[in-house]
Amino acid sequence: MTVKQKIDARGAFCPGPLMELIAALKLVEVGDDIEVLSSDKGSVSDIPQWVNKVHHEMVGITPHEGYWSIVVRKAK
Repeated sequence: MTVKQKIDARGAFCPGPLMELIAALKLVEVGDDIEVLSSDKGSVSDIPQWVNKVHHEMVGITPHEGYWSIVVRKAK
């Protein structure tokens, strides 16, 4: 996995991390991965739900000390 863009949204609250992801997806190519770092536990459910709804691809969610790394692949 090669991350094309990393968004550090730690400290931001919902829907901030998701909104930053949506904006970033407009700037990358199909097949590119975006990593969102979020300390908001709502992101762990909100981002995958949105990704599924709009038909992008969840690559993975990795917990870290105090935040999560959420990787999404642009699929369309």
